[in-house]
Amino acid sequence: MKSFDTPPPRILALANQKGGVGKTTTAVNLAAALAARQKVLLIDLDPQGNASTGLGVARADRGAGSYALLIDGRPLAEVIRPTAVKNLHLVPADQDLAGAELELADLSRRESRLKTAIEAGAERLRGVDWVLLDCPPSLGLLTLNALVAAEAVMVPLQAEFYALEGMSQIMQTLERVRGGFNPALRLEGIVLTMLDRRNNLSEAVENDVRGFFKQQVYETVIPRNVRVSEAPSHGLPVTLYDPRSPGADAYTRLAAEFLRRHRARLRQEATT
Repeated sequence: MKSFDTPPPRILALANQKGGVGKTTTAVNLAAALAARQKVLLIDLDPQGNASTGLGVARADRGAGSYALLIDGRPLAEVIRPTAVKNLHLVPADQDLAGAELELADLSRRESRLKTAIEAGAERLRGVDWVLLDCPPSLGLLTLNALVAAEAVMVPLQAEFYALEGMSQIMQTLERVRGGFNPALRLEGIVLTMLDRRNNLSEAVENDVRGFFKQQVYETVIPRNVRVSEAPSHGLPVTLYDPRSPGADAYTRLAAEFLRRHRARLRQEATT
C-alpha cells in the first residue's frame, strides 16, 4: 500500500561559538522568511533568549520551553507556541535554561536529549518543513545537543578580522561531532553578516572567506542595516517590521538561496 505520510522536517542548527556575529538575528529572520513559503519551528537554545524576544515573547511570558524539553522531559507538543509570523512556531528559551549546561552534565544521554525529544514529537511536527535551532555562542552541551540533532549547520560569520580564526574552531567542532555522535552532520553553508561595503576590511574578509571556503559561502550577504537592529525591540523579524528595508530584502534572498541549494542537493542525491 502506498504511504501518504509527510516527510519529517529537516533540522538546521545555526551555530557560531563567537557572540555578536548575527547568529540569532539570522535564525529569527531566516525562519520568518522561510515561513512565507513553508512551515517552520524555531527552537531557542540560547539562555539569553534573544530569539524568543525577537519574536515577541517577553521573558516573563515564556512559560515552559527548551529547558523543560531538555531537562524535565516535557513533550515537544507542550512547549511549542505560535508567533506573530504565520507558519512560524517557537519553543522559547525559558528562564531556567541558564542552568541547563550544569544539569545536562549529570544526565544520561546528555548529548542526545534534544534529538530524542524531536523524534518523540514526530506527530506534533507532522507537516512542519524546517526545524531551526538557535544555539548559544559557545560550544557547550546545549550546542552539542543541537549538532547531534541536526542534519546540517549554518554558520553566520561577521565580516571582521578574526572571522577565519573562528571558522577554524567551529570546523574542528563539527569534525569531532561527526566522529563521535552524528556522522551525517554537514556544513550547510556560511553566511556573511553585518557587511559594510564602505569598509575595505569587510571586503577583504569576504574575499578571504570566499577564497578559502568556495561554494560553501552563500552568495547572499547580510548588510549592516539599522532596521535589522531595531526590529527585535518591537518583537518582530525585520521581514515584518520593515519589509522594504535592505535587511528584510537580504533575508528574503537568503531564504530563497537556501531553498534553491536544498532542492539542488535533493536532485543530486536522487541521481547518486
